[in-house]
Amino acid sequence: MEDTNLKKIMYALTAVAVVLAVALAYIWYQKSSLVKDLTIEKEELTAQMIDLQNDYASLSSDYDTINSQLDSSREEVSQLIERIQKTEATNRTKIRQYEKELGTLRSIMRSYIVQIDSLNTLNKKLTADAAAARREAAESRRKQEELNKTVEELTGQVAAGSVIKARGLRIEAYNASDKVTDRSSRVVRLLTTLSLVENDLAPKGPVRVYIRVKGPDGILLTNSTQRTFEVNGEPMICSASREVDYQGKEVELSIYLNDITGYVKGIYTVDAYTEQTQLGSAELMLR
Repeated sequence: MEDTNLKKIMYALTAVAVVLAVALAYIWYQKSSLVKDLTIEKEELTAQMIDLQNDYASLSSDYDTINSQLDSSREEVSQLIERIQKTEATNRTKIRQYEKELGTLRSIMRSYIVQIDSLNTLNKKLTADAAAARREAAESRRKQEELNKTVEELTGQVAAGSVIKARGLRIEAYNASDKVTDRSSRVVRLLTTLSLVENDLAPKGPVRVYIRVKGPDGILLTNSTQRTFEVNGEPMICSASREVDYQGKEVELSIYLNDITGYVKGIYTVDAYTEQTQLGSAELMLR
């Protein structure tokens, strides 16, 4: 009888153990499944953050203020990625917090895109209307104030657009019969020709063009008409120069270099300048 009761107790304990084992296995499975889901969720969130980081990296602007803000937001994204990588997937409170921060950074990026598009649109219009804007500013200070901070940021760009440029720069050698020659022994003077191109944004009035001609040995060719000039504060000596009246339209000009003796075979170079910038370079081969 006692053996029977003992067997019943053992069977009961075995049944309980089996039930507990099943329950524990179920709980373990549920927990493993939850951890797996949370891990996947964390990985997806991390991937979204990395995508956002790449989006920020590809976003650029020509404006210092926006660039500074972009740098700050890029740093926030990097720090956020660091934090989530160090956070356990089971810390759902932190994960939800990071999701909210991700959403905020996405919204900020969209606002940057809108700002950059707006400023680019304004920049194109401003460049086209810059000349008229200057005349209107003299008539009404109110209109100048309406250009606000964006105009100040673009001042440098407009100034760059006002620099006079040239095209068609070339240098030729002439003999005593005033004919083009390439024989060094027959050269009596050099002629540099170029055109100042049309630019409505450039200042109107007299413009002096300077040329610096160097021989094959790299030495500057000069005569009694040489003079000193400056380009962006840097003093230079010119071989010759000429002043023209520039009114924003294309102007062709020629500059002679006379009274140079001893032309030799080789390559001669000419560099043309205004006091604002270098206009270009050209070469001449004498044989």
